Amino acid sequence: MPTISSFYGIIVMMYYLDGKRHHQPHIHAKYQGHEVVVGIPSGAVLEGGLPPAKLKLLLAWVEIHKNELMADWRLAARGERVFGIEPLR
Repeated sequence: MPTISSFYGIIVMMYYLDGKRHHQPHIHAKYQGHEVVVGIPSGAVLEGGLPPAKLKLLLAWVEIHKNELMADWRLAARGERVFGIEPLR
């Protein structure tokens, strides 16, 4: 699963060909043993969770980069290479 961004200890990833389990575009994120699946472009938490402050950062990043995330999702859904996305600063 390629890492598409990393910031403040949060690692954001997107699986290739991963539309079956959650049935919608989404990302996976990890932070110190916590994992969350977040829908794009909605920002809805689909599964898991992160500490509240880290989840707030992640959701802000999703909002800022939702167009890029959707473009990466379309690539990943076809099994093509995704692009890295600028981290939150």
